[in-house]
Amino acid sequence: MILIVEDNDDNREIYSTLLKAYGFVVREASRAEAGIAIAKEEHPALVLMDIGLPNMDGVEATRRLKEDTATMEIPVLALTAHGLLAERQRATSAGVDGYLVKPVSGATLIREVEEALARGSARSGRIDSDALGG
Repeated sequence: MILIVEDNDDNREIYSTLLKAYGFVVREASRAEAGIAIAKEEHPALVLMDIGLPNMDGVEATRRLKEDTATMEIPVLALTAHGLLAERQRATSAGVDGYLVKPVSGATLIREVEEALARGSARSGRIDSDALGG
C-alpha cells in the first residue's frame, strides 16, 4: 500500500488515480497528523509526502515517522512546489528518501515510486508486495 499525504484534493486525486492505474493499492490523507496515524497503523510500503501541509508540514511529519521505530523504515518521497536548495536540504535532514518538485509527470512519479520501493525492499532484506495489494 502506498500512502499519499497531500492537502490539495486535485493533486491527491491525480496521484491516486495514476498509482491505481499502475496496480498500486493507495491510501490517502489530507493532513500530516492523519498520515502519521495511518502509517503507524497500516505500515505502508511507501509514503508520498507533500511538504506544504497545513498545521504540521511534511518535513515535521517525515521527521516524526523517521524517529519512530515502528515507521522509520518506511520510505518517504517528498512532493513539493518548492525547488529551492534550502527546502530540499531541510527535507533531506528530516529523512526523506527522495524529493520530487511539482508538477511531477506521471512517468517520473511511477519511476520514483518503483525505485523507492526497490530500495526499501533491499534495505529491509525482504520483498514487499504490500504496495501491490499482495
